[in-house]
Amino acid sequence: MDWKLELMMIPVSDVDRAKAFYTEKAGFTADHDHQVSDDLRYVQLTPRGSTCSIAVGTGIVSTPPGSVQGLQMVVADIEAAHAQLAERGVEVSDVQVMDWGSFVFFSDPDGNGWAVQQLPARE
Repeated sequence: MDWKLELMMIPVSDVDRAKAFYTEKAGFTADHDHQVSDDLRYVQLTPRGSTCSIAVGTGIVSTPPGSVQGLQMVVADIEAAHAQLAERGVEVSDVQVMDWGSFVFFSDPDGNGWAVQQLPARE
């Protein structure tokens, strides 16, 4: 049996600001935006090419905004990923090369932390 991670809840303080950041700056696709009730709004966003999405909203998670760290995406070209993020206005770190890959790091407006990795070449 396969066990697939498909959704991560990301706590944010302003849903519209988070949705704009993830779609306009980080390049995610907005899959759903449903205002279920006055206390419940659900917005699902997916990075291009990913089978795992994130959800932001109101009434969907009790952790404080900005408390999620270590989210990671993998790309084929870290330099191109860095350029795309920077061109869209994301405050992104310089490329950092390590034995286990090359990385850039950024945070959403609430401080939830992301890493983008290019895996090292396999021998």
